[in-house]
Amino acid sequence: MAGARDTETGRHQHRDVPSPQLTEALEVIGAGAYVVDAQGHILTVNSRAEKLLGRRAEDMAGQDAHDLLHRGPQGQRLPATQCGMRQAFHAGRPAQAELDHLARADGSVLSVSWLITPYSVHGHDTHTLVIFHPHEQAQAAEPPPERSAEPLSELERLALLAETTTQLTSTLNVDEALRRLVALILPRLADWAVIDLITEHEEVWRTAVVHVDGDRLVHRGDLEGPMPPVPEESPMPLSRALRGVASALAAPDTYQGTPDSGIAVEQRRMFDATGIRSAAIVPIRGTREVLGALTLGRADTPGEFSTPDLPLIEDIARRAGVALDNARLYQRQRAVAETMQKHLLPQMPRVPGLQMAVRYLPAPDASKVGGDWYDAFSLSDGATALAVGDVVGHDLEAAAGMAQLRNMLRAYAWSQQEPPSRIVERLDEAIMPITDVSMATLVFARITRTDNGLWRLSWTNAGHPPPLLVTREGLTDYLSDGHSLLLGTGIGASRPDATILLPPGCTLLLYTDGLIEAPGHTLDEGLDRLRQHAAALAHRPLPSFADQLLHRVQPPGLDDVALLALRTPGRAPAGHG
Repeated sequence: MAGARDTETGRHQHRDVPSPQLTEALEVIGAGAYVVDAQGHILTVNSRAEKLLGRRAEDMAGQDAHDLLHRGPQGQRLPATQCGMRQAFHAGRPAQAELDHLARADGSVLSVSWLITPYSVHGHDTHTLVIFHPHEQAQAAEPPPERSAEPLSELERLALLAETTTQLTSTLNVDEALRRLVALILPRLADWAVIDLITEHEEVWRTAVVHVDGDRLVHRGDLEGPMPPVPEESPMPLSRALRGVASALAAPDTYQGTPDSGIAVEQRRMFDATGIRSAAIVPIRGTREVLGALTLGRADTPGEFSTPDLPLIEDIARRAGVALDNARLYQRQRAVAETMQKHLLPQMPRVPGLQMAVRYLPAPDASKVGGDWYDAFSLSDGATALAVGDVVGHDLEAAAGMAQLRNMLRAYAWSQQEPPSRIVERLDEAIMPITDVSMATLVFARITRTDNGLWRLSWTNAGHPPPLLVTREGLTDYLSDGHSLLLGTGIGASRPDATILLPPGCTLLLYTDGLIEAPGHTLDEGLDRLRQHAAALAHRPLPSFADQLLHRVQPPGLDDVALLALRTPGRAPAGHG
């Protein structure tokens, strides 16, 4: 195995040796430039970078670029989480910054502007090109004369649009999408951003009024909130944008005349409060309707917006509209799925002597809500049935299938006074011809009180994670007996039962796999983590046990989680030890 690793390492090193063509190409760039590999190690550096950094190329080759070069304004080392260049590198996207700092060999700090872009090598390896040049500090002696803002180059425009698409389409949360949108355009294009959104009830809400204050983005909450209705015929810029008619430029004097609507009054208040002297107002369009309007304003930024600026801002707003449309759609679907699931999940029965607690944790992604469920109900012979299951699929169809499966299980369990295994066998036989469920996992159990006052648990497990038993002393045991194939395979094999007497004061935990599965971790690791936290919480009251278990295990949120916890009385009946 060691030889195999050495061979693989050798191939990697050979592949990452910079080609003469790459080294020559860097030399024609009129700025400092270097290339890093997929791990962030410097491969090659041009002579301009050597001169600016006071370092030799051979001394930089092979070193981690972040550790060697990236610094704060005072020369302090930066955690990777606070380094814009390293974050963009890890995200694998083009990015740029007007002001950052690199360490020179003599210990001084070089203020730079930079641009990075990833590119593919041999169709599979990814390298990143970094271009930087000294940042020209503004003269502090006297303020610069008023000038038009420097237009973005074509490369900068493309980089901004690509970053907008990447940032906004990678979240399905409306608030997070708006936060990212504001961070992308401030202070690159303006020092104020105003976002007005049209709600599902056709009302306008001024969702964000944000300005640049040094290195911070600050919300003006006093300017945010509900807005008057959109007038149908108003020629004013914001009203036209909210109707999706056109983009427009605006200034304070645009709204100084007699207002034609309540929106015009709010616009005048906004211009007066912010000091914006030049604004560009564009519609935010979704795939089917106008979602709102984006206003960029300049109060301190030099120059005024002009008509050639509008296409770029419209392009940004168009991408924002697609992202917001998707986020709203997912949130709508999530709300439907959660409402459906919560109405389908039952209330727990009252069983004298037993405590029960249930929890349902929906997945953040609306498309993954639906298949997990729990149930507990009284049987005709006086026993209590317990169930927890997971229908294959993560959508509204899975939620509907879960309802079918749960109702059939209840009917079989009530009418057929048989062991859990036989009930589940009957259920499995009926799944394919009667329900829309393709496959499902399930633990089904009966709990009864014995003649001597203890509690007996009988169960069968159809491909589901094993129940966890925790004694009041914190000892744990996964109930792995009674295990067989999941439902819906069509094999029709007989299923086993398992039976135990539950210790006094113990906690029985039934759960779905969303509680123990996490990317990058094995199922055994998830089970061990659950066992550890459940043991530590054994002394807690049952509601607190359930709440704290979810808090401590911290499910990754890739799936919904259903949890049913049951606790037996803390003392054994007199005379039965």
